Amino acid sequence: MKINIVSRKFVKPSRPTPEKLRTYKISCVDEINPSINIVGLLYYPSTDNIGNLNNLEKSLEEILPQFYPLAGRYIKENHSVDCSDQGVEYIQAQVDCELLEIIGSGVEPLELNDLLPVEVGAADEASDPILSVQINKFKCGGVAIAIAISHRIVDASSFGTLLSAWTKASRGDNSEPIIPNFDSPLYFPGENLGKLDLGTIRTRDPTIVTKRILFDKKAIANLRARVSHLYENSYRPPSRVLVVSSFLSVALMRCDHTKLHGKPRDFLISQAVNIRERTVPPLSKYSCGNLVSLGMVECSSEETKSLDFERLVPLLGNAARKVVSDCAKILSNCQDGHKMLVDAFAGATDKSRDDNLNSIWFSDWSKFGFYDNDFGFGKPIWTSVANNPFKNLIIMLNTKENDGIEAWVHLHEKDMPYFEQDEEIKKLTT
Repeated sequence: MKINIVSRKFVKPSRPTPEKLRTYKISCVDEINPSINIVGLLYYPSTDNIGNLNNLEKSLEEILPQFYPLAGRYIKENHSVDCSDQGVEYIQAQVDCELLEIIGSGVEPLELNDLLPVEVGAADEASDPILSVQINKFKCGGVAIAIAISHRIVDASSFGTLLSAWTKASRGDNSEPIIPNFDSPLYFPGENLGKLDLGTIRTRDPTIVTKRILFDKKAIANLRARVSHLYENSYRPPSRVLVVSSFLSVALMRCDHTKLHGKPRDFLISQAVNIRERTVPPLSKYSCGNLVSLGMVECSSEETKSLDFERLVPLLGNAARKVVSDCAKILSNCQDGHKMLVDAFAGATDKSRDDNLNSIWFSDWSKFGFYDNDFGFGKPIWTSVANNPFKNLIIMLNTKENDGIEAWVHLHEKDMPYFEQDEEIKKLTT
């Protein structure tokens, strides 16, 4: 796949950012994030309406005054964003293949990185745009819109809010306005904390490889059936994300045992939990920033010997429910808030450096409405992430049919063969 950059420019807000908003001091939760971009791609087939893409740029200009920090530059020495409207990097590119050649079951995740406007790890320098966009046009007339946004400033939910606002503006849809706010530093003021070291680098890391695993409607039903006896008195079955997280966690435990010739290790499973609309008072779902806590399950080496899918599902479910319940305390008690939003991540990161423990991280993107993003030429036929330089990260996306999960599993290149040869994983991929 060859990509030719046709144009490169900076798109600035349609009106200047007021002087009083020119410095955006990030929150203590933002401060600890690794230097990395959140990336996503939306794929659109050729249609009669897709020919004129100029409206994408114009509508982006229109929404940037509301998302003003994204047009600025991060000054890491000050833990703040200089919101002087330096602009969003906006790239148009021509791809020398058909759209259908690169999407779906045969996808090579690392190839998708070529469609991105910047490297995933290229963040936090004063010269790095906080938001970058690349419009990739294919020979067939199809388009892939790739977005990269600094994780220093926002999380995946904020990413979804930006996309929703942009697509509504592009369609000229004025109903139910999306009004973002950047108030999180008021609730969680910056403390000049150092970022957590999760081993990410600015360039591509050839030692981290990615595998896309599709759990379709049938696979989800089969997993739910295996634990149906645990939910006989419940009004709803376990979520898709819960059964997939549990299934993959157990698979990775088996791989660890195989790799270490039967010698078990401790295991830490961390699940990112969105705190929006769950705090008291509730933070808006359009709050922008890093507003995530962690649900964690730690298993001793002895427990991992016998821990199976049926036993892990309620453990992970209870951990997530506890975090959701505890969200009520985040804003009313500063100590509790700091413990849930900062200390939890710091503790999990410290443990991940222990060679006697295997740490895996789950991030659920399935509820952010990526398949609803219509710029005026229809909804995407596929959405994806790409290869992330973050070992043991699993990102879960929705399927177009809204009844499955796509799990993007990032492992060290030495660990991936064990994962791919696991019998339960092979049933899903062959």
